[in-house]
Amino acid sequence: MNDYLDDASEELKRADHLIFVSLKYTRTCDVLKHIIDRLINSIEFMFTALLEHMKEQGKLEEVPKAPIPKANKVKELFPDDEFIPEFADLFMRFRKISKADFSRACEFRRHVTMTVVVDDETIQIHIDNITEYFKRTKEFFAHVQDIIEPKKED
Repeated sequence: MNDYLDDASEELKRADHLIFVSLKYTRTCDVLKHIIDRLINSIEFMFTALLEHMKEQGKLEEVPKAPIPKANKVKELFPDDEFIPEFADLFMRFRKISKADFSRACEFRRHVTMTVVVDDETIQIHIDNITEYFKRTKEFFAHVQDIIEPKKED
């Protein structure tokens, strides 16, 4: 498997542990923020894997080093894909959420909520929606894996 996909898989494993173990017992906004950071890292590794794949095919001369240009380049190279443009936007949104100041509510309870204001929009991150983001990111990982290493038909 591609090294970048391996790295993305490792980040997803860490996010899985944070959601299903750490968050279960700790229930703090810091854990929610760490999950977002792991998802950001995983998505960036997937973008790098896609761009390296395109470079190997001769469709790209150089892979951008910075995260935002990577997201934009992936979005440009796969405009009709069902997942990639959406995840490029989600990636940029997660980066803004991660860097923004946040307020805490109901810490140490089931309804722990991290509230962030990004681009004049109030976003609430809680256990249910972070779990949904994680599941969608795993689906995106499978999709990227299929693009890079298509399954062979028997």
